[in-house]
Amino acid sequence: MFRTLLPLFCLLLATSSDALAQDYDLAGARRPKPDMSLKRSNQYKRVHQVTLRYMLRDRADEAREYITRYIDEHPDDAESRFLLGLLDATAGNPQQAAAAFEKALDNGLPPGRLIAGPRELIAPVRNEPLLKRVFADYAAVPVHGPLVGHTTDTSVSIWVRTAQEAAVRVVVGTGPELKNAITSPPVTARAENDYTAVVTVEGLQPHTGYHYAIQIGDGPRQLRDDQHFRTFPTAGKAAKFVLAFGGGAGYVPPHERMWDTIRETHPLALLLLGDNVYIDDPESPKMQRYTYYRRQSRPEWRQLTAQTSVYTIWDDHDFSTNDSWGGPQIDQPFWKRDYAWTIYRENWANPGYAGGYEQPGCWYRFAIGDVDFIMLDCRYYRTNPRDDEPTMLGPVQMEWLKSQLLDCRGTFKVICSSVPWDYRTKGDSRDTWNGYKSERDEIFGFLAEHDIDGVVLMSADRHRSDAWKIERPGSYPLYEFNSSRLTNQHVHPTMEKQGAIFSYNAKQSFGLVHFDTTADDPTVTYDVISIDGERVHSLTVRRSELGGGDRN
Repeated sequence: MFRTLLPLFCLLLATSSDALAQDYDLAGARRPKPDMSLKRSNQYKRVHQVTLRYMLRDRADEAREYITRYIDEHPDDAESRFLLGLLDATAGNPQQAAAAFEKALDNGLPPGRLIAGPRELIAPVRNEPLLKRVFADYAAVPVHGPLVGHTTDTSVSIWVRTAQEAAVRVVVGTGPELKNAITSPPVTARAENDYTAVVTVEGLQPHTGYHYAIQIGDGPRQLRDDQHFRTFPTAGKAAKFVLAFGGGAGYVPPHERMWDTIRETHPLALLLLGDNVYIDDPESPKMQRYTYYRRQSRPEWRQLTAQTSVYTIWDDHDFSTNDSWGGPQIDQPFWKRDYAWTIYRENWANPGYAGGYEQPGCWYRFAIGDVDFIMLDCRYYRTNPRDDEPTMLGPVQMEWLKSQLLDCRGTFKVICSSVPWDYRTKGDSRDTWNGYKSERDEIFGFLAEHDIDGVVLMSADRHRSDAWKIERPGSYPLYEFNSSRLTNQHVHPTMEKQGAIFSYNAKQSFGLVHFDTTADDPTVTYDVISIDGERVHSLTVRRSELGGGDRN
């Protein structure tokens, strides 16, 4: 299937996005509207994306003028020097490009950026001494990662990106000496997967701390101090654990310290619920990869994710552009499956991606101890909220959700949405579940009809951290934990007057959630933690508030 799509893929890459915007069938999706403003520099995350967008649209002179002006105002900005190097590389000026890259490295750019690229844009300077040196340095060292992905009580999956095609092995053992080591089978990082590999190690013990090393090809084992993780508690058994969650993680270098703040709370897992990198250009594979690379290169991110199990879903800014919907089709518009979904899957290590290539998406379920987590895809099959019968999930995902809810036996069942559940969170906007009320009613009604107790809601999207209580006549209330300002500069107003239990936007923040199912009346506590490590709000919900006991 992929081979048959390759000629089309190459043709589309060679075609300008301006032409594509006129020529292809939207098939019910909202038309993407990438930001083309050269005046918008108040949000750092957009400055370099706009520069790259102009360069990719054969408007290099405008891109150069814009980024040069920005460098004049911010001479030590490494990302701007890197973009200037890309402009010189694609203009056929390899020595000037190498000089700009060297300056970017002097200003703190991680060297792996010169490998990841995008590689097509780096290729014209690949034979420059600087690039040869960097590629040699990373021959047996991960360019990005390692990132701990899906974990169970007996296994772990580790994601890495390599400099060239190579077999990747993971060696897991106890202590820094890797005692009683288990070595995974090799998995090849291939060019067709953007040199990424997800390696799974099995045969581990529940709730146990491990260290691990990465071996690329025949190179030496790479073992950093931060390469350690803990397996999950025994499946289905009562446990105590802590996880972090949030969204709204635009790339802002001064705010990348947020990942250090999260790491210092020692969460067992990190749930990223959308707007994780801010792409806003679904028609451009190069833009999509560029936004992943700059985050994956940050040392703060790498330290956190080398030791914390990461789970993700996407939202509008990762999937398409602001307040987007993908329409009902599996493979239309063309960018849904073969660009956005494929590249998303290359960059994470989730336990599943909906139904795979034949039924793509990012929904899946996992568990920690006796707590179930259901992760929803709120964009891929979403239809226009002004349609007569709009859907956010699509019929296949809705049936899957119902089957999972019936199958869950956890003390708590956490349903994670990339957009808020409570109608009050975004005024009259139809981008939240407010635009899909009949579908939300169907889900909540299903919970009541089948006596599904212990449900807690989590969400992102709003650039603040809130807690909400959704009353349901005739059934228990649903508590919603919402947080989506991990690193963003942009902020949304607080919502106490609209009925939020609490609402915080003074600083970047995340949710820290403590589960204790060992108590006679199990609890889940939601703390809001600022980027400076301050606990600014807290809410505890007892299991007895969420219906009449489990169904076992």
